[in-house]
Amino acid sequence: MSLYIGRETSKLWKRICAETTTEVNLLAENWKYILGGLICQYIHGVAARGVHYIHRPGPILQDTGFFLLPELGQERAYVSETVFSFVFLSFVLWTFHPFIFKTKKIYTVLIWCRVLSFLVACQFLRIITFYSTQLPGPNYHCREGSRLATLPRPDNPLEVLLIIPRGVLYGCGDLIFSSHMIFSLVFVRTYQKYGTRRFIKQCAWVIVVIQSLLIIASRKHYTVDVVVAWYTVNLVVFFVDRKLAELPDRSAAVLPLSKDVRMKEENVKHVNSNPGDSTDWRLRGQVNGKINEDSNIVHVDVLDSV
Repeated sequence: MSLYIGRETSKLWKRICAETTTEVNLLAENWKYILGGLICQYIHGVAARGVHYIHRPGPILQDTGFFLLPELGQERAYVSETVFSFVFLSFVLWTFHPFIFKTKKIYTVLIWCRVLSFLVACQFLRIITFYSTQLPGPNYHCREGSRLATLPRPDNPLEVLLIIPRGVLYGCGDLIFSSHMIFSLVFVRTYQKYGTRRFIKQCAWVIVVIQSLLIIASRKHYTVDVVVAWYTVNLVVFFVDRKLAELPDRSAAVLPLSKDVRMKEENVKHVNSNPGDSTDWRLRGQVNGKINEDSNIVHVDVLDSV
């Protein structure tokens, strides 16, 4: 038993090392995109922090969602955050699954380059939107009478640039459209395209719908913030995805056939009198390792070294 465990542990370690080498090479080629995406995340946080200074509390606007959904209350505000944290952490873990599992369809670095491009495009539109019009925040700490509803004038630039943790947890004014929905919808749409489990895809969409309702019931956003996020994020991802080069599908690699097998297939082909069959030519192209794509394919696994 101990010998079997040791053998499997050794295989897992070799797999992790091989995957790490591949991902490091990809990171060396694409680090500018990753760094740029992370910098844009920080810029988005600073922008949300800045709009808090000009936020003015006022009466909560009339909202259909507030009328239809019961208010969870301030003591249950953690429910929507818990659901969002589950979606966020689940997606992050999934992007790193090639390091552990043999069934590999994505590259971690390339998938995050794609995800960050979606996030940056959506957040750019979000910054323009919430700086155009500031609505009185419906969240409890943004209402009239709360000392956190309006930030005092900053004494130095560091107060604006330092966004963690108060700027993330107690922001006001950055309402249209919901940042939580941006992340959740981008993650779910990415898994919808590159994931392999149909049941998980269905559950993911159900969870995002539930999260939308919880955000409104927690009074963290108006209904319009969630509705605008649903169609804006989906449209942005759709159009940006069409402009990006398609990711190489690691599971599409075809194992090379031996010489005897190829000769046998050619004999069968001549017997059946189908020398010009288009399907045969496509298979030959895959067997010979020729990939006719315009996109920049960095690496394709043909056979798991383990």
